[in-house]
Amino acid sequence: MNELLVIADHRLMAERAAWLENLASERRLSEHTLDAYERDTRQFLTFLTGHLAGPATLGDIRELRSADFRAFLAARRKQGSGARSLGRNLAGLRSLLRHLEKKGLVNAAGAAAVRSPKQPKSLPKPLSDTQAITVVSDDAQLHDEPWIAARDAAVMTLLYGCGLRISEALDLTPADLQKGATTLRITGKGNKTRLVPLLSVVFDAVEKYRALCPYHLESGEPLFRGARGGKLQAAIIQRTMQKMRSAFGLPETATPHALRHSFATHLLAGGGDLRTIQELLGHASLSTTQVYTGVDASRLLEVYDRAHPRA
Repeated sequence: MNELLVIADHRLMAERAAWLENLASERRLSEHTLDAYERDTRQFLTFLTGHLAGPATLGDIRELRSADFRAFLAARRKQGSGARSLGRNLAGLRSLLRHLEKKGLVNAAGAAAVRSPKQPKSLPKPLSDTQAITVVSDDAQLHDEPWIAARDAAVMTLLYGCGLRISEALDLTPADLQKGATTLRITGKGNKTRLVPLLSVVFDAVEKYRALCPYHLESGEPLFRGARGGKLQAAIIQRTMQKMRSAFGLPETATPHALRHSFATHLLAGGGDLRTIQELLGHASLSTTQVYTGVDASRLLEVYDRAHPRA
């Protein structure tokens, strides 16, 4: 906090704190996004301290022009930030400036006039259906302790069978998967809820884990436990997948999140429509889901190149 007091005066810091509080309480942004915005705006104020030769004030922010924001992005790029990081930097600054503008403290036009860095096009890298089925199978689990092997299989099955983010799977409680349930109510990014179908194979995998788990699973407590009984951490599942890559010759892109990509890609290849897949994944925008059409098209071209007589 001492660094923050040096890089901006108390009134600007108070407004920044109010903005972050608003994002958390009213906008309900995820903790990850809040941390990123806090860090981005702190970096910007640190930059301004050198750019303006002194701690920034609201008056300084009011006088900023597009060239000042471009100078900040250029400095970040020089420090090694890529296009995605720069785009998020700019998004955080614009959000803060809109907050200040609504209170009549600044004009946000300078930041709005700066073009966001062009984002590199990258397609999700799903597993093949055979690879995904291998990863979620009981026989593929590498841990010698039966209940931990069953736990890992259940988590992997949730990621692939329901398209969950790993954080969403690990936030589940026993109450979320009651006997006879056919859907899962998931709370995703921004505290938005969605319903996803609960396949019997997914429920059975979770039930097998529950039967073997040595810890008492209270209805409101975490469903998935670590070896010592605490909430299972994502890093454990990530390390498990890393071992599977070596054991089964899977590509380096085989990660827990790749199972979510596989869920979407395989649904689309099987005739699922984008709107439904968007709802199942919890994407706020259809454009986010549309990236999977590129994955499917690229796979079709690969098949064409291998198999078509005129390829």
